[in-house]
Amino acid sequence: MSISRAELARLTPAELARFAATLELIESDQESGKVGWRCSVEGCKGEPHPGRPGPHARPDQLPPEDDEWDVWMALAGRGWGKTRTGAEWSIEQARTQERGALVGPTAADTRDILVEGESGILACAPATFRPLYEPSKRRLTYPNGAIQMCYSADEPDRLRGPQHHYGWFDELAAWRRLQYAWDMAQLGMRLGEHPRICITTTPRPLPLIKELLKDSLCRTVRGSTYDNLSNLAPTFRRAVVAKYEGTTLGRQELNAEVLDDLPGALLARDVIDRNRVDREPGWALRLVAMDPAGTGLGDETGLIAGGRGMDGDDYLTHDWSAKLTPREAAVRAWDLFEHVSADVLVYEDNFGKGWVKEVLQKVWAERSGEEPVSAPLREIHASHGKQLRAQPVVMRYEQGRVHHVDDLPELEDQYTTWIPEEQPTKSPDRVDAAVHLVSYCMRRFDRGQSEIVSPYGRAIKGRGAHPLMLARQARARREQEGRAS
Repeated sequence: MSISRAELARLTPAELARFAATLELIESDQESGKVGWRCSVEGCKGEPHPGRPGPHARPDQLPPEDDEWDVWMALAGRGWGKTRTGAEWSIEQARTQERGALVGPTAADTRDILVEGESGILACAPATFRPLYEPSKRRLTYPNGAIQMCYSADEPDRLRGPQHHYGWFDELAAWRRLQYAWDMAQLGMRLGEHPRICITTTPRPLPLIKELLKDSLCRTVRGSTYDNLSNLAPTFRRAVVAKYEGTTLGRQELNAEVLDDLPGALLARDVIDRNRVDREPGWALRLVAMDPAGTGLGDETGLIAGGRGMDGDDYLTHDWSAKLTPREAAVRAWDLFEHVSADVLVYEDNFGKGWVKEVLQKVWAERSGEEPVSAPLREIHASHGKQLRAQPVVMRYEQGRVHHVDDLPELEDQYTTWIPEEQPTKSPDRVDAAVHLVSYCMRRFDRGQSEIVSPYGRAIKGRGAHPLMLARQARARREQEGRAS
């Protein structure tokens, strides 16, 4: 960046202030080792070298050189550099295209990862071409006037009207309303001569992913976590790579394999898919199930919400599982409890995890102002092995009696990639929490065949349903018929 004395003298005070701020940003970029994304050195692998002292693009992180593509999909493992790739591509597009779409799984993901993340657009854009971010307007504006709008795949109708020249779609495989959001986003790609989409995602064997892999207008680059290991923190290798390396789930999350149904897996993906629904039922009982983290490296606390519907089937609606301290886990559990207006919180307190009840009661008392013993808690004791505990739940899935409301991608990955014979004593935390939830519903409601006759002469039969639930069903039907009349 150069400017003559004469040009400098003609600047207004406001222009001088902007010029000085830009110089500070340029200096900050240089001090942090930021360099241009593209390197002209032949055979460069993206690692620092003379002339490029900071990390930059590997050849597989650059878009296809040919012009015959509509979609470029980076299907890669965790830590490969997908976010950086998408951010740099989006910045390049903003130099020549007026309107772009940034779409993440949720609004928070779009803000925290695509825009403000460590490898997001604001971090990657050079000082001379850094956009102004206006969170309230969900918009980034570049110095040349180009704009990028932020969207959430959880709200696909927001994509219905706007038009774009290009779009960056991050973690497509984690979109809860995948097909609908994809369709709405595709319909908005109608500006310019050749609208294009960049997808950055870890793989899952979803129909849309498989379709894109076969599409002649989609260029796919595959990569693994190991391609970028030199740029990842040592703690990542210890906490993540070491945990999943050599496992079936690791083949998907680290090696970026698109895994079909695996022999011996707890559940087949098509069983989940064919029973999936897009809305919640009327509830007979709503609950949150918690499986506390063990002592293993990287263990998560499983937190799943759902319950028993008025139709007698079980539904899973939310997965808030995460790696948490005991108190964080208790706070998050009660947050989820309030979020879904649950009736009871079910938890496992085995294997020396005696802190669970105490911490849950303490946090409940702090939040509600009531006595700790009043907390709506139910304890589950796992008296059988993990596989035996899960078998009745798996059978209920196969009978079409358990439904996922929209997508629960990480839970579903664990269901379909955990092979009990490979890890008989170590089941995934999300799966354990889901098993607790469905098992509790089965024990509470399914206690023999019951029949209730309504005043209108119709027999209401429950498939092994609890009388309390059947009474609620009868009352709901009477109220509905009363409103209709």
